[in-house]
Amino acid sequence: MPGQPEDGTEREAPAISLRAVRKAFGGVRAVDGVELDVAEGEFFSLLGPSGSGKTTVLRLIAGFETPTSGTVLLGGADVTGKPPFERDVTTVFQDYALFPHMSVEQNVAYGLKVRGAGRREQAERARAALDSVRLEGFGGRSPGQLSGGQRQRVALARALVVRPRVLLLDEPLGALDLTLREEMQSELKELQRDVGITFVLVTHDQTEALALSDRIAVMNAGRVEQVGTPGELYESPASAFVASFVGTSNTLTGAAAELIVGKAGTFGIRPEKIRVLPDTGDHDRTHHSEVRGIVADAVYLGDSTRVVVDTDAGARFVAVRQNLDTTAADALALPGSRVLLRWHRRHNVPLDPMT
Repeated sequence: MPGQPEDGTEREAPAISLRAVRKAFGGVRAVDGVELDVAEGEFFSLLGPSGSGKTTVLRLIAGFETPTSGTVLLGGADVTGKPPFERDVTTVFQDYALFPHMSVEQNVAYGLKVRGAGRREQAERARAALDSVRLEGFGGRSPGQLSGGQRQRVALARALVVRPRVLLLDEPLGALDLTLREEMQSELKELQRDVGITFVLVTHDQTEALALSDRIAVMNAGRVEQVGTPGELYESPASAFVASFVGTSNTLTGAAAELIVGKAGTFGIRPEKIRVLPDTGDHDRTHHSEVRGIVADAVYLGDSTRVVVDTDAGARFVAVRQNLDTTAADALALPGSRVLLRWHRRHNVPLDPMT
């Protein structure tokens, strides 16, 4: 039977399935044939630049947009034509959308009130939701009395209190400063593990997606370029776009690729995989690729130094090395010097199907 494995056991339907989903706005295809499955209890991210279609995909799942064609399923049920209030999903937005005239507890309980829950149930569940995001005792305050991180947690509690099957997060940490955003990333991942429901995060921040996600869909121009775990996307990108968007990558192609890698094709090499060595004229090409060049720039970043090298092969490389012994003065002395760049051949990652 369809939907069952060969051993005959019942296979759980994905929390979310998108089948050949397209969404056009006039002549613009914002989403172009997306196929996607998100498992129950998974922390899944939609990652991509502005205009890649990731927010539109989230809105299609939520029911705020209707696909031009294709099917949206939640838990195996077709919800393509259903409005948001008939879908077992809740959305947390970047601006939090808290009611300023209500207390924190009233904000959290609002969804229960709309659903007709009694006052006692509203209060009990709202307090439990606030406890789950570590805001015990904050129920009587107004949103204006809270920090940005606390308001974000109130928005999460308000979403979780109705016990949705899926929680959708639309750039929820984008308005926070760097330190608070990193703190909230840790809290968000811990919260997802605690509550066990499916989270779908939309973000353009690669570091955020890598830190939080079980799996990530990288989007570009309305299409899904690649779906995989953070390790799969970083170590084995399927295209030059994924290699450049998920982290930083040196791209080798043409004559430079043939000279350095030893064969035609397009390859990506991560900057941190490259050793920057003095050019002493030695060779070690048994297991390594290497190229010589002149340092064009060196940027001291505290814990590391970013070295830009114009190579003899005609390609510009970026390498990142940890400052285990390097000082700022050492880094500033690098430009103009000749160096040898060396890395293991396994780090030459093919970026085209013909490679």
